[in-house]
Order: sequence, then structure tokens, then C-alpha cells
Amino acid sequence: MSGPARLLLAFSQALSSMRFYAEGHPARERAIQAAFEEMLALLNDDPAPRFTFVEGEAVYHRHLLRELKDWEWASRFESIGVQRIEFDRNVTIEEFDRFLADMLDRLNGSADWNTVGRQFAPTSIRYGAVGFRAGSTASAAAELNGSRMSLSLETEIETVEWIHGEVRDQHALPMLEAEVVVRSLAIAIHQESQIVLPLLRLKEFDQYTTTHSCNVAVLATAFAEFLGFDESTARSLGVCGLLHDIGKVWIPRDILNKPGRLTPVERGVIEQHPIEGARILIEREQCLDLAAIVSFEHHRWVDGRGYPNAGHGHGCHHASNIVQVCDVFDALCTDRPYRPGMPPDLALAEIEAERGSHFDPELVDTFGRMIRGSLLRFTPIAESRRAASPGRPPADLASAEAFT
Repeated sequence: MSGPARLLLAFSQALSSMRFYAEGHPARERAIQAAFEEMLALLNDDPAPRFTFVEGEAVYHRHLLRELKDWEWASRFESIGVQRIEFDRNVTIEEFDRFLADMLDRLNGSADWNTVGRQFAPTSIRYGAVGFRAGSTASAAAELNGSRMSLSLETEIETVEWIHGEVRDQHALPMLEAEVVVRSLAIAIHQESQIVLPLLRLKEFDQYTTTHSCNVAVLATAFAEFLGFDESTARSLGVCGLLHDIGKVWIPRDILNKPGRLTPVERGVIEQHPIEGARILIEREQCLDLAAIVSFEHHRWVDGRGYPNAGHGHGCHHASNIVQVCDVFDALCTDRPYRPGMPPDLALAEIEAERGSHFDPELVDTFGRMIRGSLLRFTPIAESRRAASPGRPPADLASAEAFT
């Protein structure tokens, strides 16, 4: 059995012992010490272990722990709001004791203000909802009360970059990790009573495809829910948004990040990405028929223009129309090498000007209501770098379409 699996089993054994034996009982202390030693052993091999619990599965970094396929504690951890656990190398036995005590309180339904203070004392163990970090006792109280927490989606960006690399270099599509990212983003949307749309700002222009994929997944998930789809369908549309541009993994970066106008040959390369994306999704996963359709159709306009196969004579799938609105909105809001991003209200105005020609008019109207009634929270993952060349052309739908 792998070290990560042994550690999780030791956790569950320690928590079980803590439930049955009083503090100071030898059996309880042995179980805690055994779990702590398993953690130290894992830290010798990995200085920053990270576990994620999603849909009853335990994931170590980006790998499913198949040895724990029927391990019921993954679902238990999810049920108490612990979807991720991370450790640093300098963890102490005192910190480990506090961690286990808080986990036990949560499992027993007795988390209180002492529990909150215990978790957010300085510690080398971090745990809570996927995609979030808390930085103070006030933030801890907010977590338990469903209020605001600070966003940190860098792990999700790293995972999407890794997914793209696996597709490009290994010809593999890690679907579990894609679903974990979408679940993480869905959690981020619902951390407040108002809809929160945590959209990422670029770190560097060559990260556009990964940050854009996360943003479209956020928007597509929220939009699907706003339209009244159930949770499962909303997540499926989130996966479609996350993977809609997967065909771009084959496009050279000098074309993707070109600051000037594309040549006809370069535009032809760009316009192959919907076809390549659909092919990748169909070849890698039989369950991704809808995502393949969205990838193929997300640049087709409702009036028959667009690509590929403009003038095809039949309408696009409803999911494609949904993702297309989200796709162009984020593209217009994002800084690009050839132009700055638009404010959200101007991006909406551009989209609304194309209702009925580029976009489904009813979807545009509903999307506008969602955006205007939501809290848009743009989170920089680092200082954005804009091209310094003067006279950049204004943002428009044609340029956005070429690069989304």
C-alpha cells in the first residue's frame, strides 16, 4: 500500500480511537502517534502533501488513490466541509493533535468557537473547502457561517495546466482531475448568499488558455444553475466550459500569443482548434460526447456564420450556445497582447449588440441578468503584464473570436 493511503487509513484509525477512548488512554495515544509517524514518513518523500476528497474518492495531488476505492471516510470528510488537507514539513505533534481534535468535533457536530480558534492558530496543517484559504480567526468564523472567504484558485490553475500538458505530451485526458476542478469552482460560486463569480486575472499572456478555461467553467456552471438546470447538469456544462478550448494544446504559442494581426495561414491554424478539441475528447473519453459537441460548435454563430463549417444549415446544441456566451464574455474582459480587457458592463454591451446574430437572444438576456446580479470577483494570480506597444486596436467580437 502506498504511503498516502497508509496515512489516510492511520487518520481514520486515530479518529475512531478518539471516539471510543478518553484522552490519555493508551490505545488512543498509540493510534495518534502511529498516524503522526505515518505523516512524518510521507513528509520525508513529499515536502507538501495534498489530499482532496471529492464524490467519495480520495485524491493525492492529482492521482486517485485506488487502494481506498471503498474508503468511507472520504465522504465523511466531505460532509463536514473538509475537502482538502495540506501539510508542511515542519508540522509538530501539537499541531497534529489540534487538527485531529477539530476533525473529531466536526464529525460529532460539536464545532464551536474554541474549535475555530484551534484550527486557525498558527499551523502547518491547512484544511477546508477546495479552492479556498483562510487567513484569520475571522475568516474561520466566516467559513462556519457560510460567509465570505478569500479566494485562492492557484491550485486549480496548476491542475488545468497539468491537464493540458497531459493531453499534449501523453495523449491522455485526466477526467477525474477535470471534474475535481469543476467541483472546486462550483464551491467557490456558492460561498455567499449572492452568486459569486471568481474570475482569474492573467499572470502572463501565455497562461491565457488555462485561466480562460477556468473562467469559462465558472461562468458556464453558474449560468446553467441560473437557467434552472440541476446540479449534475450544471457540473457537466462546467466540464464543457473547462474543456472547450482543449484543441489549443496543439497550437504553437507564438500564434496564440501573437500581438498583431494573424496571417491567413495562422488564422487557419487557430480555426482548427474546435475540430482538434472534439477529436481529442471523443478519442479519450466515451462519456464526453456533450463536451466534444461544445468544443466543435463554440465558434459557430446562431446566424450560420463562424467556424468550422460556416453555413452548415442547422442550429447548434443548446449547451454550445450557453458556453459560447460565457466564452466571449471572458475573452472580452481579459487583457490580451493586442488590447486591454473591457470592464464587464462594456463586455455585456458588446454581447447584447450581437443578440440574434452571434448569440441566442434569450440566453443573452438571461446571462445579462445573471452578471448584473452577481458579485464579480476578479482575482489576480500575479501582476498582469500588458504589451507596451501604442495604438492597440480596440476590443471587438471579431478579435475576441479569433483568440478565445
